[in-house]
Amino acid sequence: MPRIRLATLVEAPPERVFDLARSIDLHARGQARHRERAIAGVTSGLIGPGQTVTWEARHFGITQRLTSRIVAFDRPRSFRDSIVSGAFARFDHDHLFEAEGSGTRMIDLFDFESPLGLLGRAADSLFLARYMTGLVKERALSIKRAAETDEWKSLLR
Repeated sequence: MPRIRLATLVEAPPERVFDLARSIDLHARGQARHRERAIAGVTSGLIGPGQTVTWEARHFGITQRLTSRIVAFDRPRSFRDSIVSGAFARFDHDHLFEAEGSGTRMIDLFDFESPLGLLGRAADSLFLARYMTGLVKERALSIKRAAETDEWKSLLR
Protein backbone atom coordinates (compact mmCIF):
# COMPACT_ATOMS: atom_id res chain seq x y z
CA MET A 1 0.00 0.00 0.00
CA PRO A 2 1.39 3.40 -0.95
CA ARG A 3 2.61 5.88 1.62
CA ILE A 4 3.20 9.49 0.68
CA ARG A 5 5.40 11.69 2.88
CA LEU A 6 5.63 15.37 2.07
CA ALA A 7 7.33 18.05 4.18
CA THR A 8 6.65 21.73 3.50
CA LEU A 9 8.28 24.65 5.28
CA VAL A 10 5.75 27.43 5.92
CA GLU A 11 6.79 30.86 7.19
CA ALA A 12 3.91 31.17 9.67
CA PRO A 13 3.21 30.00 13.26
CA PRO A 14 2.06 26.39 13.82
CA GLU A 15 -1.40 27.45 15.11
CA ARG A 16 -2.15 29.29 11.84
CA VAL A 17 -0.85 26.48 9.64
CA PHE A 18 -2.74 23.85 11.67
CA ASP A 19 -6.02 25.74 11.36
CA LEU A 20 -5.55 26.39 7.64
CA ALA A 21 -4.95 22.66 7.12
CA ARG A 22 -8.41 21.95 8.54
CA SER A 23 -10.16 24.74 6.63
CA ILE A 24 -12.90 23.33 4.42
CA ASP A 25 -13.00 26.59 2.43
CA LEU A 26 -9.27 26.62 1.68
CA HIS A 27 -9.30 22.96 0.69
CA ALA A 28 -12.14 23.60 -1.78
CA ARG A 29 -10.31 26.62 -3.24
CA GLY A 30 -7.11 24.65 -3.65
CA GLN A 31 -8.88 21.79 -5.41
CA ALA A 32 -11.19 23.93 -7.59
CA ARG A 33 -9.79 22.47 -10.81
CA HIS A 34 -11.29 19.13 -9.73
CA ARG A 35 -14.60 20.84 -8.91
CA GLU A 36 -14.15 19.64 -5.33
CA ARG A 37 -16.79 20.82 -2.91
CA ALA A 38 -18.02 19.84 0.53
CA ILE A 39 -21.58 18.53 0.27
CA ALA A 40 -22.30 17.03 3.71
CA GLY A 41 -21.05 17.14 7.28
CA VAL A 42 -18.90 20.21 7.89
CA THR A 43 -19.24 22.17 4.64
CA SER A 44 -17.43 25.41 5.57
CA GLY A 45 -15.17 26.80 8.25
CA LEU A 46 -12.88 24.58 10.31
CA ILE A 47 -13.41 20.87 10.79
CA GLY A 48 -12.73 19.54 14.29
CA PRO A 49 -12.44 16.36 16.37
CA GLY A 50 -14.95 13.64 15.50
CA GLN A 51 -16.50 15.66 12.68
CA THR A 52 -16.98 14.42 9.12
CA VAL A 53 -16.96 16.02 5.70
CA THR A 54 -18.19 14.53 2.44
CA TRP A 55 -16.37 15.79 -0.64
CA GLU A 56 -17.60 15.55 -4.20
CA ALA A 57 -15.00 15.96 -6.96
CA ARG A 58 -14.09 14.88 -10.48
CA HIS A 59 -11.05 12.67 -10.80
CA PHE A 60 -10.21 10.70 -13.93
CA GLY A 61 -13.36 12.11 -15.53
CA ILE A 62 -15.62 10.53 -12.91
CA THR A 63 -17.58 12.36 -10.21
CA GLN A 64 -16.71 10.72 -6.91
CA ARG A 65 -17.69 11.15 -3.27
CA LEU A 66 -15.51 10.56 -0.26
CA THR A 67 -16.40 10.99 3.40
CA SER A 68 -13.67 11.34 6.01
CA ARG A 69 -13.71 11.82 9.78
CA ILE A 70 -11.23 13.58 12.07
CA VAL A 71 -10.19 10.63 14.26
CA ALA A 72 -7.24 12.23 16.12
CA PHE A 73 -6.76 15.86 17.07
CA ASP A 74 -3.97 17.53 19.06
CA ARG A 75 -3.96 21.27 18.23
CA PRO A 76 -1.53 22.64 17.05
CA ARG A 77 0.65 19.53 16.68
CA SER A 78 -1.33 17.02 14.65
CA PHE A 79 -4.60 15.63 13.40
CA ARG A 80 -5.66 12.61 11.36
CA ASP A 81 -8.51 12.17 8.94
CA SER A 82 -9.59 8.69 7.88
CA ILE A 83 -12.01 7.45 5.27
CA VAL A 84 -15.55 6.59 6.29
CA SER A 85 -16.80 5.86 2.77
CA GLY A 86 -15.58 6.34 -0.77
CA ALA A 87 -13.46 4.84 -3.51
CA PHE A 88 -10.57 3.69 -1.29
CA ALA A 89 -10.40 0.48 0.72
CA ARG A 90 -8.32 2.41 3.27
CA PHE A 91 -7.18 6.01 3.60
CA ASP A 92 -5.46 7.75 6.52
CA HIS A 93 -3.96 11.24 6.32
CA ASP A 94 -1.79 12.39 9.22
CA HIS A 95 -1.10 16.12 9.37
CA LEU A 96 1.91 17.03 11.56
CA PHE A 97 3.10 20.53 12.47
CA GLU A 98 6.50 21.27 14.01
CA ALA A 99 7.81 24.72 14.92
CA GLU A 100 11.00 25.38 12.97
CA GLY A 101 12.76 28.71 13.33
CA SER A 102 10.19 31.43 12.70
CA GLY A 103 7.93 29.05 10.81
CA THR A 104 6.37 25.61 10.73
CA ARG A 105 7.39 22.34 9.13
CA MET A 106 4.14 20.84 7.90
CA ILE A 107 4.37 17.10 7.28
CA ASP A 108 1.74 15.13 5.40
CA LEU A 109 1.74 11.34 5.83
CA PHE A 110 -0.83 9.84 3.52
CA ASP A 111 -1.49 6.09 3.44
CA PHE A 112 -4.08 4.58 1.15
CA GLU A 113 -5.16 1.32 -0.36
CA SER A 114 -7.29 0.90 -3.45
CA PRO A 115 -10.07 -1.67 -3.58
CA LEU A 116 -10.05 -4.66 -5.95
CA GLY A 117 -7.06 -6.55 -4.51
CA LEU A 118 -4.32 -7.22 -7.07
CA LEU A 119 -5.90 -4.93 -9.66
CA GLY A 120 -6.06 -2.10 -7.12
CA ARG A 121 -2.44 -2.64 -6.09
CA ALA A 122 -1.41 -2.47 -9.75
CA ALA A 123 -3.30 0.81 -10.19
CA ASP A 124 -1.62 2.16 -7.03
CA SER A 125 1.86 1.49 -8.35
CA LEU A 126 1.22 2.37 -12.01
CA PHE A 127 -0.40 5.77 -11.61
CA LEU A 128 -2.47 6.40 -8.49
CA ALA A 129 0.44 7.00 -6.07
CA ARG A 130 1.85 9.67 -8.40
CA TYR A 131 -1.60 11.25 -8.87
CA MET A 132 -2.28 11.34 -5.11
CA THR A 133 1.19 12.79 -4.45
CA GLY A 134 0.31 15.63 -6.82
CA LEU A 135 -2.94 16.30 -4.94
CA VAL A 136 -1.15 16.36 -1.57
CA LYS A 137 1.47 18.78 -3.00
CA GLU A 138 -1.24 21.06 -4.44
CA ARG A 139 -2.96 21.16 -1.07
CA ALA A 140 0.28 21.89 0.81
CA LEU A 141 1.13 24.75 -1.56
CA SER A 142 -2.32 26.27 -1.13
CA ILE A 143 -1.90 26.17 2.68
CA LYS A 144 1.59 27.69 2.40
CA ARG A 145 0.35 30.47 0.10
CA ALA A 146 -2.57 31.33 2.40
CA ALA A 147 -0.45 31.22 5.57
CA GLU A 148 2.30 33.42 4.17
CA THR A 149 -0.01 36.10 2.74
CA ASP A 150 -3.02 37.94 4.11
CA GLU A 151 -5.35 35.31 2.63
CA TRP A 152 -5.40 33.47 5.99
CA LYS A 153 -7.22 36.39 7.61
CA SER A 154 -10.37 35.79 5.57
CA LEU A 155 -10.28 32.05 6.36
CA LEU A 156 -9.54 32.18 10.10
CA ARG A 157 -11.84 34.73 11.70
